[in-house]
Amino acid sequence: MTSIDERIVLETAAEYGVPGAVARELTARVRPCLYLVRHKEVPVSQRELARPAARTGGLPALPDGVDWPEGREPLVLSVDCAALPRDVLDIELPADGHLLFFTEIEYPPESSAVLHVPADAHTTERAATYEQNGEPRQIRVYEPSTLYPVAGLTLDSDGEGGPRIDAFLDGGGAGEALDSFEEAVLDRAFGGHRPGVCVQLGGFSDPWDMAPDAGGPVLLAQLPGQAIDYDVFTMNLIVGAREDIAAGRFGGLRYEQQC
Repeated sequence: MTSIDERIVLETAAEYGVPGAVARELTARVRPCLYLVRHKEVPVSQRELARPAARTGGLPALPDGVDWPEGREPLVLSVDCAALPRDVLDIELPADGHLLFFTEIEYPPESSAVLHVPADAHTTERAATYEQNGEPRQIRVYEPSTLYPVAGLTLDSDGEGGPRIDAFLDGGGAGEALDSFEEAVLDRAFGGHRPGVCVQLGGFSDPWDMAPDAGGPVLLAQLPGQAIDYDVFTMNLIVGAREDIAAGRFGGLRYEQQC
């Protein structure tokens, strides 16, 4: 699981005037994630060994007898599970095969789906055209873009602070220092400045509105519209029960779009 060295946490805290006890209490509320970013956004120190693990857009390669999901939403993300770094996330994803994410990012989706395609399945790329009531129809196909995984940390921004954090904030004028320290720790866990717009697997969500992963569900994926299409300004969050995700029961996932 991704972690950040306590020495770095304490050194960073000292830079921002945050007491060590406060820093430890704050970073106890972190969860690991994987950021899926374009090659130019991979930290320089990791770029030489970076290997692709996902793709936005494009057409789906599906097993024989499997067609587009019933709602025929666009394919927005394909993840090569075997190419993801192991022992990073605290949610369990398939060890191999591909996860395909179908949803509408421009308008609230009427239906959505995540499919797991086993590694040994014979697959064929599906066309985006189909016929409905005798009329030809076209499914939206987004421009494919290759993504690379980078491990990182997320922080539960809506979580309650502990006694040391509360006492520090009661001192007055400390909120800005605490926010800056938090951002610096998360950047250092990433290995550089985190991109503002990117796909995220696992971790805590970073929603624009109420967090859909509060109070039980966990985040499977967070997909900003701009990560798929630069002109789409939405935040798309997919959450579910931890045990269902681990068992590959993706039919009960909850999809939320925030604008």
